[in-house]
Amino acid sequence: MAINRIAIGTPGEASRPDAIRAAFAEFFSMVIFVFAGQGSGMAYGKLTGDGPATPSGLVAASLSHAFALFVAVSVGANVSGGHVNPAVTFGAFIGGNITLLRAILYWIAQLLGAVVACLLLKVSTGGMETSAFSLSYGVTPWNAVIFEIVMTFGLVYTVYATAVDPKKGDIGIIAPLAIGLIVGANILVGGAFDGASMNPAVSFGPAVVSWTWTNHWVYWVGPFIGAAIAAIVYDTIFISSNGHEPLPSNDF
Repeated sequence: MAINRIAIGTPGEASRPDAIRAAFAEFFSMVIFVFAGQGSGMAYGKLTGDGPATPSGLVAASLSHAFALFVAVSVGANVSGGHVNPAVTFGAFIGGNITLLRAILYWIAQLLGAVVACLLLKVSTGGMETSAFSLSYGVTPWNAVIFEIVMTFGLVYTVYATAVDPKKGDIGIIAPLAIGLIVGANILVGGAFDGASMNPAVSFGPAVVSWTWTNHWVYWVGPFIGAAIAAIVYDTIFISSNGHEPLPSNDF
């Protein structure tokens, strides 16, 4: 079972050259992803004069995030596995595919990358607001938690199926595309309700820069629960039951 393979790691692991390179890869991938994703929303606001959300704006957000994540995962895949998401890293940890110490290193890099991307956007746009994720009218925090659990489950399940599973074969080639597409599709579903984060770092960056923390916990609790469920379900049913061992963390 996945949870039986959870490992803390060795004291010197975080200072190993390969771990440092992987952290840098996560940092730069996150900068690429958040700059494009958050930036598209800011560009929409500029074009519409900060007008109300529209279906076309939702589609634009979906496409920009899907394209940017496809690239961000692709460029980091050979170095760090291209997690580009603390929830994905948590799912990898629960499945025994990454140690806790390396996961912490990834989390630090991912959060810093998101903050730097938002700061760059604020500077390059002349001080435009980097809006934090928020709940739409009528959506309660617990509604949003359920949304984030289900959407992140779909994301991490896709990661396991296309990138982690030892039996993936040639389908592993399309892993970044599949991961980008499920995020884009989920934004079409949840974007109008809670912003469809699925990624604590993506929520953390604009929250820090705008210093807005209302219901911020939703965007950590939901994705981490969804990631853990997806990791345990996929590993238990499709990997461990067939006697396969998990891959090293830098192989996905």
